[in-house]
Amino acid sequence: GEFMFFYLAKAVWFVLQPSTLIALLIGYGAILIWTGWARWGRRFVSIGAILLLVVSLSPLGNALILPLEDRFPRADLDRPPAPAGLIILGGAENRLVGSARKAPTLNEAGERLLEGAILAQRFPDAKVAFSGGDAGILYKSDSEAQGAADILTRLGVSRDRLILETNARDTYENAIYLKKELEGEGTFGPEARWLLITSAYHMPRSIGAFRQAGFDVEPWPVDYRTRGWQDFSKLFDKVSEGLRRVDTATREWVGLVAYWLTGRTNALFPSPDRTGGSQG
Repeated sequence: GEFMFFYLAKAVWFVLQPSTLIALLIGYGAILIWTGWARWGRRFVSIGAILLLVVSLSPLGNALILPLEDRFPRADLDRPPAPAGLIILGGAENRLVGSARKAPTLNEAGERLLEGAILAQRFPDAKVAFSGGDAGILYKSDSEAQGAADILTRLGVSRDRLILETNARDTYENAIYLKKELEGEGTFGPEARWLLITSAYHMPRSIGAFRQAGFDVEPWPVDYRTRGWQDFSKLFDKVSEGLRRVDTATREWVGLVAYWLTGRTNALFPSPDRTGGSQG
C-alpha cells in the first residue's frame, strides 16, 4: 500500500539518481581495473568520467527542468472571487537542523513559505493550509507542519487562519490528506478558489495528484530555478550545481511516470487546460 510505495520510492530513487549512478559507475570501474576485468574497468571509468562532465557542466539540467517549470503559469489573482484558501506544500525546511538549532531553517524551496505569507497578507480572509509531515527515513525529525506554523505566525499570519496537515510524506498524500482535513473543517467546496503554492518544477505532479484526489486547485508556482528558455543553453559553472539540477529534474520526471503508473495522477503530464485527462 501507501506505506510500501513510500519506502520503495525512496530506495529505488537513491540508486537511480544520475549523480549516484555516475559515482557507482566510476567506483565499480576503478575496482575492476585491479582484476582480470581491467578492460571493462577502464571502459566504465571512462564512460563515467565523460558522463560526469557532460551531466554536470552542460545545460542538460536546465533543458530537463524547463518544461516542468513552464508548464503552469500563475493563476490570475485579479479576477474575483478572492481565493478562499492557500495551500503550501512542505519541503521548504530542513527540520532536522531546525529542531536541533531551535531556529527557522529554510532550504532552496523556502519561497513556498515566503510567498505563502505574502499572499496571506494580500488576501486577509483566506485560510492558510500547510501539508507536510516527516519524510525522513534514516533521520527522524518532528513534523514539518510545526516548523511552518512557527514561521508563518512569526511572519504575521494569525494562528486561527492556519490549517495544519501533519501526516503527508509525499505529494499524493498531500492531496488526499488535505482534502480530508478541509472537508472536516467545512472549508472545502466547489465554489471556493484554492491556490496551490509549490516549486514550479513540482507543480505538474502536484496538480495531477490534486486533480486525481478530486480537488481542483489553481497553480501559484514559486522557487524557479531558471529564467526561462534563454537558460536552455546556459552552462553550469559548478559540477555540483549541474549535477543537482539534473537530479532534481530527473526525480520529477521519474515521479510523474511512477504516479501515472500507480494511478496517483490524472495525466502523465498534467496541463493547464485540464482536457488532458479525466477529472476525479
